[in-house]
Amino acid sequence: MNWIAWSLLSALFAGVTAILAKQGVTHIPSNLAMAIRTTVIFAVAWAVVLASGPPAAIAKVDRRGLLFLVLSGGTTGLSWLCYFRALQVGEASRVAPLDKLSVVFVVLFAALFLGERLTFLSAAGVLLIAAGAILLTFA
Repeated sequence: MNWIAWSLLSALFAGVTAILAKQGVTHIPSNLAMAIRTTVIFAVAWAVVLASGPPAAIAKVDRRGLLFLVLSGGTTGLSWLCYFRALQVGEASRVAPLDKLSVVFVVLFAALFLGERLTFLSAAGVLLIAAGAILLTFA
């Protein structure tokens, strides 16, 4: 499969995840819900690594890569804490579109920090995503 297929599957699973998470935070604190979900993700991630063969790649992770992955994990945790709290107090159909403004941030940060091109069409797409998220949230 190519990156488009993987991306669409990611979006599908993220959509299902939002609905399941909304149901999961109904009667428990959002921080506990996030911790339970993270524990499951931890177990699944290591099961996939170990099932893929010997984890020899672990020894090949360089310090710079490890630093950025640790920082990414920290920001993921912060994002999830905020997301679960938002799901607990808000409607999933309103929380999810605002959460997807992350796409806007990714495009902007990729242009600023990674040197990726921001074309007229991609800028227009970013504006449409932002407008769509705002419309879905406040409609």
